[in-house]
Amino acid sequence: MNKYLILVKHSLPEIEQDQPAREWHLSNQGMERARRLATQLTAYRPEVLVSSAEPKARETAEILAELLGLQVHVKQDLHEHDRSETGFLSKEQFQKAIQEFFLNPAEPVFGKETADEAHSRFSKAMHSVLETHDNQTAVVVAHGTVISLFVSRLLGISDYALWNELGLPGFVVLDMTSKKLVTQENIL
Repeated sequence: MNKYLILVKHSLPEIEQDQPAREWHLSNQGMERARRLATQLTAYRPEVLVSSAEPKARETAEILAELLGLQVHVKQDLHEHDRSETGFLSKEQFQKAIQEFFLNPAEPVFGKETADEAHSRFSKAMHSVLETHDNQTAVVVAHGTVISLFVSRLLGISDYALWNELGLPGFVVLDMTSKKLVTQENIL
């Protein structure tokens, strides 16, 4: 069984209103926060680093890899829930859409993928990561919505509350043997 599973929400992106969020890259502040994140993660002695293919997650992982002395393994299906056809939303509109997404997990209320579909896809990818890296402390850099879905359903906690609490970056450490939350932290 894995020692720890550390799920990292990518660092702060540069918001480009005319580009889909899945194409955003890290901001300068996001790069600095990712460096601080690496320092926090050293206490857990990560042995493997896996990332979503989206630029903001991959760039976060690359900074972590450099500072932790690890190689980045990009894994498909760790991407954010598919809202690729949704245009830019104000903070208030986005917050309301996310809340509806979590409240109606079987309905396509925000984007092309339901919460249940996003969870199924992400969960399968996570189980593949855990099987491939059995008995290692794994760091997975992904996205707030899918991390919240995965952790909430594993631990029986509120997905929306977790999503609302995760920073850019933020991380949760799970003990996969006991299926318990060890810690949750944000890097500012």
